[in-house]
Amino acid sequence: MSKYRSTNPMTGEVVAEYPVLDDTQVQTVLDQAQQAYLSWRRVEPAERTKVLSRVADLHRQHATELAELSTLEMGKPISQARGEVELAAAIFEYYAEEGPNLIADEELTIAGTGRAIVRTAAIGPLLGVMPWNFPYYQVARFVAPNLLLGNTILLKHAANCPQQALRIHDILAEAGAPAGVYTNIFATNDQVATMIANPILQGVSLTGSERAGTAVGELAGRHMKKSVLELGGSDALIVLADADLPAAITAAAAGRFHNAGQTCTSSKRIIVEDSVWDEFLTGFLDAADAWQIGDPTDPDTKVGPMASFAARDDLAAQVNDALVKGATLHLGGAVPESSASYYPATVISDLTPDMRAHREELFGPVALLHRVHSVDEAIEVANDSPFGLGSAIFTADEATALDVAERLDVGMVGINATVKSAPDLPFGGVKRSGIGRELGKFGLDEFANKKLIRIP
Repeated sequence: MSKYRSTNPMTGEVVAEYPVLDDTQVQTVLDQAQQAYLSWRRVEPAERTKVLSRVADLHRQHATELAELSTLEMGKPISQARGEVELAAAIFEYYAEEGPNLIADEELTIAGTGRAIVRTAAIGPLLGVMPWNFPYYQVARFVAPNLLLGNTILLKHAANCPQQALRIHDILAEAGAPAGVYTNIFATNDQVATMIANPILQGVSLTGSERAGTAVGELAGRHMKKSVLELGGSDALIVLADADLPAAITAAAAGRFHNAGQTCTSSKRIIVEDSVWDEFLTGFLDAADAWQIGDPTDPDTKVGPMASFAARDDLAAQVNDALVKGATLHLGGAVPESSASYYPATVISDLTPDMRAHREELFGPVALLHRVHSVDEAIEVANDSPFGLGSAIFTADEATALDVAERLDVGMVGINATVKSAPDLPFGGVKRSGIGRELGKFGLDEFANKKLIRIP
């Protein structure tokens, strides 16, 4: 049976299936990526950026079609899907426009005679293992900087969004990427392991679960391959007593329930100082209640179905575990009767360490509220997580905000705003949220050879 299939989360209907590669094809695509690399690395950066610019244009040209595919395959509300397509286009555009400056030679000031130059060069064929929650954006942030460098890409997309994966491949080809420069592959986990072990492949980037990241990181280390791992998150949003509460409430609701909560940097844990707890809770429940489930093809829908019935059931089990062990349910918490994989916007509080929700990532529209009595306690609760991706702090005092930001064990902090991706800003975390950075100059350097050239 095919591993790659489009299943409509509104109905559970399988609408398309695709076969995986056979073992001969695995070696073939590796060989093609290597041959393409030998020529692509020699193409002038200005010519490579033309391809990236065209990819950006094609994303915008086909935005409606691409968004509709995302709605079909993972249930993303159509307005949010269009926003994702535009973000992907902006990433390709950024590297097209800034590329020559980003990879320009850097002349070092040296103690000895002569000159020393650091050249940012390609390293070879790379493998990308991408998730389903942002099918276009996740690909763009890996592919754009590496095609700019002169690397070539084999892209294994998530098994439940094959139609989107194929369209991305088509767009790269239409934009002028030579054969073998970007190749979509429908591969099994065993075939991914085979590719990582192959001497042709020089690096692997994975965005996905902690379990998948651990497996890929182990393989990459065993075979001395560079890896970037963007894994889970359980981001904290801290609301201090002097915060602008309406702004914090709006940001917390959007940060938690956008994309049905299926976002690594979603504001999963909301930590509120005691003196404003009652006012925040009342406002937040009103804001959360406005994030109603609905038909994802309707532009007014805020929360569509979750990407799969299995994911919905796992989330429901995590919530039920918390409720059985004494958590307080404020909103939602029940699977609706529907043929779709819906889960409503849900708010719970009074979490304790014995609950799954205390340590696990809840990848769906469930907000966990924590009541604290001081700034120090807020930081302690925020850091009490195996994850360290992003965080947000709402306070009127900038000095306090900067101090809290310094003390948080995370890779990204927003002050009076949640963390949002931008093409020119580095994205990534610490602890079990992964290794490495994407986007901006930092993302470009992950799979680059920073080659020293010494001129006596």
